[in-house]
Amino acid sequence: MNDAADPARLLREHSRLTSLPYGCYGTAAQYRLDLEHLWYREWLFAGHDCELSSPGDTLTLQVGDYPLLIVRDRNGLLRAFHNVCRHRGSRLCAEVHGHAPRLTCPYHGWTYRLDGTLAAAPHMGEGFDPGGYSLRSVHCESLAGFIFICVATEPPDFAPLRRQAEAYLAPHALRDAKVACESTIIENADWKLVLENNRECYHCGANHPELLRSFPNQPTLTGKPGGTHGTRVERFWDDCEARGLPGRYLLSGNLQTRVMRLPLNSGACSLTLTGRAAVARPLAQQLTGADLGSLLFYHFPSTWNHVLADHAVTFRVLPLSPTTTQLTTKWLVHRDAVEGVDYDPATLTEVWRATNAEDQRVCEENQRGTLSPAYVPGPLSSVEEQGVRQFLDWYCTTLAQRL
Repeated sequence: MNDAADPARLLREHSRLTSLPYGCYGTAAQYRLDLEHLWYREWLFAGHDCELSSPGDTLTLQVGDYPLLIVRDRNGLLRAFHNVCRHRGSRLCAEVHGHAPRLTCPYHGWTYRLDGTLAAAPHMGEGFDPGGYSLRSVHCESLAGFIFICVATEPPDFAPLRRQAEAYLAPHALRDAKVACESTIIENADWKLVLENNRECYHCGANHPELLRSFPNQPTLTGKPGGTHGTRVERFWDDCEARGLPGRYLLSGNLQTRVMRLPLNSGACSLTLTGRAAVARPLAQQLTGADLGSLLFYHFPSTWNHVLADHAVTFRVLPLSPTTTQLTTKWLVHRDAVEGVDYDPATLTEVWRATNAEDQRVCEENQRGTLSPAYVPGPLSSVEEQGVRQFLDWYCTTLAQRL
């Protein structure tokens, strides 16, 4: 196999009507290209404000070659840093979730304040100036309870994402939520295959019986603004807007971000096997007693989300290698909801634990097939795979601009 996927060939051969050409999924050259031109330059979903509720709370993640650290400082601000000691480069924090009054390197004891400044460097001798050895900062923004980070020196303007999504997300009060359950799985597939799989429900009928108990398998719902969504959907959006909740399909001009409210199957109010609410206490008081369906929020390359009246299910994608992708799923509930009283963790998570496992299987089989020299990209369905087209258009257009 020729491991060197030619970027010019990728852009030239992708017709916007097919999947990507051979050599674009699961090769080292394409993976490095994706990291350098997308993952190291875009705003990425990292976690939630509510996971760092107190000063000293920390959250870590790995983006390609970059170990990163997010912390709540003593003034209540969220800060992000490279998780790298300024002495000899050891990681400061190894655990995904932690808490510490200061950040101390486990190797030689260099200690940093929560604002990243160096507080102590033992045995460095006279004349050592700690002022030049603060932790290196990473750009960090909070959006209605979602934390985004960017490792680029000059990140893209965050304002367009905020303008598009904040009004949709804010009513769900996710800053006042808590993570009730969390799951991380490793899929043996290129991150693009994981995103493509999520962006269509063509495969749902044959693979996702649990999800389709409450989630509608309606192809037009992943279509384009101005498309035909159906009378029920239009009436649902009108009802949401009458309650002061934006709901209509909104796609950014560069195809990177999409938000919309989606009515669930008739009689369902949550993504559960029964369709009934998984949590007795809603995320916010104004969400009580109404059919709000699911708020879908997508932002390439790192996240898709379902935000309901009673809980939210959020997904973070991170590439680990050319053929491995980390998928972290979090279930958020009201911060005062009590496990065993207001919700049962098994009921809360059973639909998406099953769906994630099913998607893992199909993505891994997809990866095995696309690595074959016999693989030739096939046509995308104009009915079922509009969402895949949007993702691939964003992907190829962004690479073209940056190459």
